Amino acid sequence: GKTYNIGNPTSTQHLRLWPPSLGAVTPYFSALERVFASDPILLHCLTQTENLLGSYFPKKISELDAFLKEPALNEANLSNLKAPLDIPVPDPVKEKEKEERKKQQEKEEKDEKKKGDEDDKGPPCGPVNCNEKIVVLLQRLKPEIKDVIEQLNLVTTWLQLQIPRIEDGNNFGVAVQEKVFELMTSLHTKLEGFQTQISKYFSERGDAVAKAAKQPHVGDYRQLVHELDEAEYQEIRLMVMEIRNAYAVLYDIILKNFEKLKKPRGETKGMIY
Repeated sequence: GKTYNIGNPTSTQHLRLWPPSLGAVTPYFSALERVFASDPILLHCLTQTENLLGSYFPKKISELDAFLKEPALNEANLSNLKAPLDIPVPDPVKEKEKEERKKQQEKEEKDEKKKGDEDDKGPPCGPVNCNEKIVVLLQRLKPEIKDVIEQLNLVTTWLQLQIPRIEDGNNFGVAVQEKVFELMTSLHTKLEGFQTQISKYFSERGDAVAKAAKQPHVGDYRQLVHELDEAEYQEIRLMVMEIRNAYAVLYDIILKNFEKLKKPRGETKGMIY
């Protein structure tokens, strides 16, 4: 069978990630193919799972490990992430004169609608762009989030297909299946939260930019924008690590418990489906 030697997610040493070879489990998949030959959807699931275990998971672990080593995710000086804010700082003298004119106008002006219109005027600045460095990293990260969730769903379906009929006794293998399924559910919940976190970043940054534009003389609002960018940068790196680790943990636990997962009672027959 083919083997894959890649960087260990937790060390610089190299591991063989698929002992025994894929050939050792091929007869099992072949038997299931005969069982589910009449159902193309189930057959597709089994075939895809074989590909994931044989090559895809090791490849993704290696790719994400390389991504984590790129300079783009190893910025030592986070101040280099600072994006320019095209929000002019008002001149105190001019602002004072403007405020005096406004007060005088309010005394003379009786039209409340006109007054309201003036209060609703936007800040005297152009559009404020996103932080391009963060956006570029997110454009690479989001497909990885989508991909790992899809593969996790596929493996979860494969595991569910191995659940045997409910019987009394000899349920240790079934208990192993349940523990692995719990782990998959936990991973799924964590991974789904990544997309929510990304949306939250843009929402919070937009609010901070709006406050900085509305009150440009308050330096804290400007700094808040930069702080959010730095925090998101660190979150992106952590998310890449979590995705890589999800592949590694999923691969490892299936490998270590493969016999119990595929034959919870020592046989492939008698599955619930």
